[in-house]
Amino acid sequence: MRHSVFRALWIASVVSNIGSWMQDVGESWLMTSLTLSPLLVALVETAGSLPVVLAALPAGALADIVDRRRLLIVMQVWMVIVATAMGLMALTGHMTTGRLLSLTFFLGIGSAVSNPVWQAITPELVPSEDLPAALSLGGVAINIARAIGPAIGGFIIAASGPWVVLPKKSSAPCVPARATCVTHRNYKRCCSGALLSLFAPAPYGRCYLSKPAAAWD
Repeated sequence: MRHSVFRALWIASVVSNIGSWMQDVGESWLMTSLTLSPLLVALVETAGSLPVVLAALPAGALADIVDRRRLLIVMQVWMVIVATAMGLMALTGHMTTGRLLSLTFFLGIGSAVSNPVWQAITPELVPSEDLPAALSLGGVAINIARAIGPAIGGFIIAASGPWVVLPKKSSAPCVPARATCVTHRNYKRCCSGALLSLFAPAPYGRCYLSKPAAAWD
């Protein structure tokens, strides 16, 4: 935590993760107010998690071949727009089950693409001797948010309604702070081979996952 850039990024990540858990509660709560169908309520979580399953490998490869800072800014702006639209629809009474599931899926795409970027930039923010501690703090940030985010979200929803917490996933005030913390790197421009470059690392990722840890030592 003695590295100022990493410290600012970590604090912003904690706030953003808390917002994510608050919005997860708000989405489920809102769906129960729109329908009594257990299937549709369960599909809210599916809509948020499915993009991670579908886009994990391509997103990781994309984070390695493009300017991470620009990619991060684009994804954060995308999530701010989608989350704001979700909150406004809930506030004005224009939200439907289909719209809620679609917007939740779009937010999941933003998270699925952004997460590999955050994981990849940590080694650029701290020296190698502090990297294990930095990675551990990343897990601490997630667990802090998981512990208090749903509780805070529940209190806010009970007091004001779910529309208040729906824009919190993006944590808009933290977007500039998080984006400017990302170090700028020079990347090679991809032309005709861009698509090939995007999917070429995927087999290596699957190979890594299929091998025991000792095989890579």
